[in-house]
Amino acid sequence: MRRHWYRVLGWGGLALVGAYLLVRLCFRPEWYFEEIPFSTVVYDREGRLLGARRASDGQWRFPVGKIHLPEKFTTALLYYEDEYFYYHPGVNPVSLAKAAYQNLKAGTIKRGGSTITMQLARIVTGRGKRRTLWQKLKEISLALCFEATMTKDEILAHYSALAPFGGNIVGIKAATWRYFGRPPDELSWSEAAMLAILPNAPSLIHPGKNRTILLQKRNALLRKLLRKGVIDTATYHTALDEPLPDRLFRFPNEAYHLVNRLHQTAPGQEHFTTIDWGLQTKILHLLRGYEQTLSSQLIYNYAVVVADTRTGKVRVYIGNSQLPQNRTHEQEIDMVHRRRSTGSTLKPVLYALCLKEGMILQNSLVADIPTNIAGFQPKNFDKTYEGAVPASYALAKSLNIPAVRLLWGYHHQRFHDVLQQLQLRSIDRPAEYYGLSLILGGAEASLYELTQLYCGMGQTLLYPHAKAIKGLRLTDEPIAGANYAGILGPENVWVVFDILAAKHRPAEEEDWERFSSARKIAWKTGTSYGHRDAWCIGVTPQYTVGVWVGNADNTGIPELTGIAKAAPLMFAIFNALPDNGEWFAPPDGLVYAEVCTRSGHLASKYCPEKKGQYIQQGGLRSQPCSYHKVFPLDESESYIVDASCYPRDKIHQRTLFVLPPAMAYYYQKHHLDYQDLPPPYPGCHTSDAECIDVIYPYSGSTIKIPDDLNFQKQAVVMRAAHRYAGARLYWYLNHSFLGTTDQQHVMTKTLSPGPYLLTLVDQMGNIKSVRFEVRD
Repeated sequence: MRRHWYRVLGWGGLALVGAYLLVRLCFRPEWYFEEIPFSTVVYDREGRLLGARRASDGQWRFPVGKIHLPEKFTTALLYYEDEYFYYHPGVNPVSLAKAAYQNLKAGTIKRGGSTITMQLARIVTGRGKRRTLWQKLKEISLALCFEATMTKDEILAHYSALAPFGGNIVGIKAATWRYFGRPPDELSWSEAAMLAILPNAPSLIHPGKNRTILLQKRNALLRKLLRKGVIDTATYHTALDEPLPDRLFRFPNEAYHLVNRLHQTAPGQEHFTTIDWGLQTKILHLLRGYEQTLSSQLIYNYAVVVADTRTGKVRVYIGNSQLPQNRTHEQEIDMVHRRRSTGSTLKPVLYALCLKEGMILQNSLVADIPTNIAGFQPKNFDKTYEGAVPASYALAKSLNIPAVRLLWGYHHQRFHDVLQQLQLRSIDRPAEYYGLSLILGGAEASLYELTQLYCGMGQTLLYPHAKAIKGLRLTDEPIAGANYAGILGPENVWVVFDILAAKHRPAEEEDWERFSSARKIAWKTGTSYGHRDAWCIGVTPQYTVGVWVGNADNTGIPELTGIAKAAPLMFAIFNALPDNGEWFAPPDGLVYAEVCTRSGHLASKYCPEKKGQYIQQGGLRSQPCSYHKVFPLDESESYIVDASCYPRDKIHQRTLFVLPPAMAYYYQKHHLDYQDLPPPYPGCHTSDAECIDVIYPYSGSTIKIPDDLNFQKQAVVMRAAHRYAGARLYWYLNHSFLGTTDQQHVMTKTLSPGPYLLTLVDQMGNIKSVRFEVRD
């Protein structure tokens, strides 16, 4: 008989072991959790809550996330619900027996006897189902499966995350924020005891007589904790004095648009971001005064991104205005990721590429003259021309014409390809679609992309040998980077940043010193066509700050410029950030060379004044100065001569600084010391195919002539320039003689619609012709 029972027990044990192994191999607890919708929850770099959005079923249910059990709540929960949780296999036979006895005695269900594991099983299989024996057996079997495949801490964490806490509040994390406005780890014993009671009777939280019952249950649990030695007498009496919560707290909302974005792109997840809560709230508070000022000027939207330059991690993300009165002005739109016209913000990249190619040096002269390239006629911000300006001046002043001419030389297709390599994904149309307007705001990009671009250039100087620069990131997850060092070259970026960090910013930016920071910042503004977008982006080795200001509905404001509206915000933000006084060290790619003092080009043998300076490696391939040339002059040095018309022994060879006629025409208005070439000596005929320039009309242009106040067609004012002082020009239009000009070469003529050929001839027989068309 005894052997029979041994066999029964043996086979029974084997069956249990087999069942256990089968469950371990085949059962997956995630089957029961994967369909549960969770809230989107966003944290800062230190795990501080930035904001949350409801789950798809309308519940505040935070994801289980990493296994972390708040000590006070866990202790209170176990003493209230399942004191032997860590000792039973998911089912407590003693509790079940006691429950069965009491229920039979009462003739109705008075006690459930469920463990926390069984309650978790009931939650995932449908809490609203009737409490029948069959349902209880299902809960027991599922609880045993959970215990076989999950750790005790995992079970407790899932229960804490899925248990109801009243209304649409589910889980301990959501409950602590909604009832007490803080995370679970900061609960008091009184608060922990109250929350431990709610999952078993969530309706007790509602106002009315239930509150009295809830208070009695809480105090009873506190007495049990005192009796068990978990808390001391002083803590007990302090906990008894704490009132129950009488209102719901709002979730933190310091990163409203970032939380919205993550809720749209990856809902139902916990997002641990790189945002710095302290800096985020500090900058939000700083911007409140600016919001009021901008709103009074009919400018209702802005966006700010602050990133750690060294790591590319975003520390501040402000997607739009926070003013309640701006809610009717597209305040909900996240302008950090909205595509907007880039204005002048891409010019530093173009200048770095041109430096790399040897097209320019830091201070080499570039043309700033009326320009017509296949019908595209760019204008400077102030509608003026300076003839010839140093490249550094053209970039610092953000002159449009030099930038367009450089892009023409570099080619817009190549520039477009580079922007793609630098991960400006928003510039997604073919290069021909943008043409040369690509450098003037003809393309669109987001503030996030542009801030990443400038941060990447900063990282190029910090890590000059890195194969890939990571750019911006909102999480610690690895991302694909761009090879900034190989594309732009650290030495070229350093020259550009050196220009952008200069303290003297002219013209459009002439009053910038009113709000500038004492620290050294490489910064660039931008203004889109129609004054719809104002940009300012600044970089230091510590931080990269990007600011956009404007109206989300594209309403233009005449006063909306990068320097007037975006730059003050950027400098105010930098002044609020920590500063260690560090600046970018010069990279290895700089080389020493002799440069012409006046033209800024590599010095030629004719340059009278030279200076040594460090230039970018590619600058060694640039053309030497072509503006200093040797000219034969007469004894008085008043005329240009040659040996055919003047005694050879009386000729003086002199080096003169000479610009092309169109450049000289505007240059001499800003440089009174500039002198035209002396005229040819009487009787000497000088052949110079480039001595005449037609300034207006441009070659190949179309002129639209408006009516004057008397409804008569206005006259066309034609202008030209000659290299030699006092030269006479003979004007012909469609082969008909118009007249002659000396000194100031201006001719006015009323023209009818049609095609025209303008021909200029000087007294030496040099000819210049342009074709243009007139339309009504």
